[in-house]
Parts: sequence; C-alpha cells; structure tokens
Amino acid sequence: MNSADTSQDETEAESTPTLASPAAPGSASATPADHDYSPWLFPGRATDDQRRAQADHQHRLRQQNPGWRIGTDAYLSPLASVQAERLDLGDRTYVAAHAYLTDEVAFGPDCSINAFTVVRGSVRAGTGVRIGAHTSILAFNHTMDDPEEFIFRQPLTARGITIGDDVWIGSHAVLLDGINVGDKSVIAAGAVVTKDVPDGAVVGGNPARLIRWRVPPEGPTTTAAGLGAPAEAGQGRTGAEPARTGPADTRPADAGSAEPDPAGELRAFADRARAQVRELMERAFDTDLGLFRDRPGTGVTVRAQCDAIEIADLLLGRAPDQLDEADQIQRLTSWQRPGGQIPELRPDGTQEEGDAGPRYHVLSVGYALDLLGAHLPHPTPSALTPAQLREQVGALPWRTNAWNAGDGVDALATGLRWDLPRGRADQTLADALFGWLHRHVDPGTGMWGSLRDQEPLLVVNGYYRLTRGTFAQFGLPVPYPEAVIDTVLRHAGDERYFTPERQNACNVLDVAHPLWLAGRQTPHRRGEITALAHRLLGDALGTWHHGSGFAFAAPGAADQGAAGNRPGLQGTEMWLSIIWLLADLVGQSADLGYRPRGVHRVESVPQLRT
Repeated sequence: MNSADTSQDETEAESTPTLASPAAPGSASATPADHDYSPWLFPGRATDDQRRAQADHQHRLRQQNPGWRIGTDAYLSPLASVQAERLDLGDRTYVAAHAYLTDEVAFGPDCSINAFTVVRGSVRAGTGVRIGAHTSILAFNHTMDDPEEFIFRQPLTARGITIGDDVWIGSHAVLLDGINVGDKSVIAAGAVVTKDVPDGAVVGGNPARLIRWRVPPEGPTTTAAGLGAPAEAGQGRTGAEPARTGPADTRPADAGSAEPDPAGELRAFADRARAQVRELMERAFDTDLGLFRDRPGTGVTVRAQCDAIEIADLLLGRAPDQLDEADQIQRLTSWQRPGGQIPELRPDGTQEEGDAGPRYHVLSVGYALDLLGAHLPHPTPSALTPAQLREQVGALPWRTNAWNAGDGVDALATGLRWDLPRGRADQTLADALFGWLHRHVDPGTGMWGSLRDQEPLLVVNGYYRLTRGTFAQFGLPVPYPEAVIDTVLRHAGDERYFTPERQNACNVLDVAHPLWLAGRQTPHRRGEITALAHRLLGDALGTWHHGSGFAFAAPGAADQGAAGNRPGLQGTEMWLSIIWLLADLVGQSADLGYRPRGVHRVESVPQLRT
C-alpha cells in the first residue's frame, strides 16, 4: 500500500552507522560548525583547517567505499550517516548534519540535502534539487499480503524514485516509492507524494495534489493521475486572470438539502474572493496619495500597504495592480530607518519623525518585500550578545502579559530571520534564543507564561506569536506538542471568545496555528482538532462581505467596536490565512488554490539553519 509509513524496523542498523559515522575528536565533526547545518556556508566561510578536515573526511570515505564519487566542492557533513552501497554526489552538492542516506543514492550538481533528511533505496536526482529539513524520500515499501505473518518478516518491494532538475522539496515532505518528480516542480512542506509529479507543477497536501503551475504546460492543461485539477490560472506570478469570475454562494447547505460538500464550499469561496479582489483593492486605495488604507474613511498606514501586497499574492499571485511593483519595492525599502525600525505614516502619506515604530512593521514590511522578491535594506535591531539576548528575553513580562512577551520574542526571532542569511547577525544569537526557550517552557502546558497568574487568552495568543517567529519560521519542532494541544483545546472551549458572534481574527488565528503546528508532530486528539476546525471554518466562510472582504471581528462581536466589525484589508489578509490553516487541519487546503507565503507563511525559511 503506497501510502503506508515506510520506515523500516531494522533499528539496529539505523542506530549503528558503519560508514560515514562521526569522526574522532580533533576531526571535522568534533565540534559542529555552522556549515554542518547550513552546508551552503562552507565555500565562503570555512577556515583552511576546516577545508583540510573535510578533504580528509572525503578521502577516508572513498578509501572505505571505492565505488563512491564525491564531486568538486561538494560538502558531506561528518555528522551525516551514510550507509550507501553506491553514492554519487555532484559538484557543489551538500549533505547536512544528521542526514541519513542508504542503498543507492545519486544527486547531480548544486543539490542540497538538509539536516535530518532521510534518503533510502534507489534514488536518483538531477541538477539543482533542494531538499528541506526532515524530509523523507523512501524508495522501498513493506508488503503485507499475509495477515498471519508479522509485517517486518514479509518481503520489501522497491521500484525507485527519480527527481528531475531544478526541484524544490519543502521541509517534512514524504516521497514514496515508485514516483517520478518532474523538472522545475515544487513539493510543498509536509506533502505526502504518492503519484508522479508533472514538470513545472506545484503540489501539496496529503496525499499531494496539484496546487498550481510554476511552469504551465504547453497545450491543453493535463495532470498526473491522482493529483487533481490545477488551481486557478491567476495563481503564480503570471498575471493571468482567474478562469472563473462569477460570485459563488458559500453558505452551508440548509437542513434537509443535499449532503454538505466542504471541498465545494472552499472552492466556491476561493472563486468568489478572486472574482472580487480587484473591487476590494480599489475600495481601499487612496488615489490622491497613491497609498492603501485599511478601508474607506481611515488613514493610510504602513500595514495597509503590506496587507494589500499579501492579499494580491494570495488571490492573484502577483503584486497589487494599483502600483508598479518596482515602485512598491522602492517605497517599502525607503521606509526603514538605518536603525532598523519603520515609523508610521502621517495622514498625508509622509512618515513620522524619529526612528521609533511598532515592532509589527518590521514583520509586515519584511514579508511584503519577500513576496515582491526584495528584502529590508538595513539590519533589524539585533546587535546583541548572546548573554544580552537571554537577559532581554528573561525580562519580558511572562507572568503578567505573555502576549506581550511572545510579541517581543517574535520580533527578535524575525530580526534574526532577516539578518542571518545576509551575514548581518551571528548564529550564536539564534542558539541562545532557542536554548532559553527550551529551558523555560512549561512541560505541563507546553506554554511560556503562567496560566495561574493571567488570563489564558494572553498565554495562548502569546504562544502563537512566539512560535510563529521561532519554531515555525526556523523549521524546528515545538516542545511538548501533546501538552500544547491540550492547553489550546481547553482554551478554545471558552465561550467568551469562540462562539460565532464573539470571534475575531487574532483569537481564532492564535488557536488555529498552534493546533496546526503541534498537530504536525503528533496525532494526539486529532478527531477533536478536526471537529473544531470544521466548526470554525464554517463560521468564517459565512462572514465574507461582497466586494470588501472580511472584517477583523465577527458581525455580532459588539465588544470589538464599530471599526472591528467593518471589512478591510487587515481582516481580509488575516482571515484568508486562517481559513487556509483551518482547511489544512481538515485535509482540504488544496481546494482553496492559494497558500500563505507572507507574514502567516506555512513553510519554514529555506535559508535558516534547522
């Protein structure tokens, strides 16, 4: 059965590597270096001693395994476990720490196999294949034809896996035996691929389905069997119009009507949103100032520009039509002060004086620039020593306002997210941050901050902000995921926040994301999570306002004030991302035809060490 878990039971072989095992003290693996986990750093940062140690390591491996070929400028971490009968690594191909390779593995030039990735069986990959951390590529399978015999005693089957050129495989993906992955394709993080992937396709989900085309096929659109139909033509940066533009009714079926069709409701909602997104954006655009505001009658803000970019990326697959993309990049980059902060806008569209600005501006502007293919011009305020960082994090108000504390950690971590890949911050800061977090998490709740001393809403919402910027963004597992799920589900039963008339985007997001993040690590209480996600999804889909999107708060949430009940860019951006998370929790996110890539992105950042 191709979708079964194909991890072998030969634990002795797995726990006792015999070939590329760690070397002796004083060799390349005695003290892990940055390039063991980020091997692409080796060519530019390795010392002469580290280069000699790597050359000696490769020489020993070739002596022990005469059939192996390791190309010029390739890097094979001494902390990787390679038990391959045949190994062929092309020029400039990197294997990171704790990768596990067995059997017959061949990768062409310019490939990367990141930390904790498993490649087993007969696997052949072309040029420029990049594989995210914790991915499993398993080119064999157990049989289970005889129910009277233990599965581990029954024969294995093996057909092999072939991966083409210029392929990106996201973290935590699983590729199962017998598939071919086409050139220029993308496999989303967490996907389980059981069927062939066509050239140029972007696939995701479990089992993987076609989301959109990175490179549209020539002639009539076709898909590989089992991958489903492509998303709307407007997805991807092609500028194409959506294939269907008529509004669709997304209300649940009445009692006694046809069986509910959740997938159909999601597709209808996405069609409706795409058909109305241009009207929504025009409504929020101030033509006199050439800037976006959240909604008519409000002033222009930094966040509104970024929300507009995020919404256009989600629903159109490109930058907003109101301004040239290059002009939007120039404007956003000009707003950052050399000290890293981004002050708010005045009513006339100019920036306020001084260097102060909300911490969230760095997140929203940085991710908007990401979507436009650019980046923040200046380092964020992360010029700390590890000791200073630990002191700063420890001084946050964990006992009285865990939301504020989580917001502070999110800002620190996101600063590192922008600065680490560009050499503007030191990896020891990330190590210090994650070390502090692991030491101070509550094993009983999975949270940071005391549930006894403050409102659980502050603790759970602070957990979202903290883990969004750290564990999710860096592609690391959260501590105590079962306890997290217990705490969040208990909080989600609070009628003060989660009855339909009392919901708002922050509170629902801060439940949906932790359940999604922790639920990727454990099946704990999966049925309850799915039931809650179905309920919240049904509540959300019915609150879309024709031509103007979502309000931040539910229509009946009187305690949010009139402003929170009015549809605008902030509510629309947040609820589009929330709906994706909830749909993914019920296994139907592919039906939306979009995937959050900005501030609520669901993939870790490829350049960060995981």
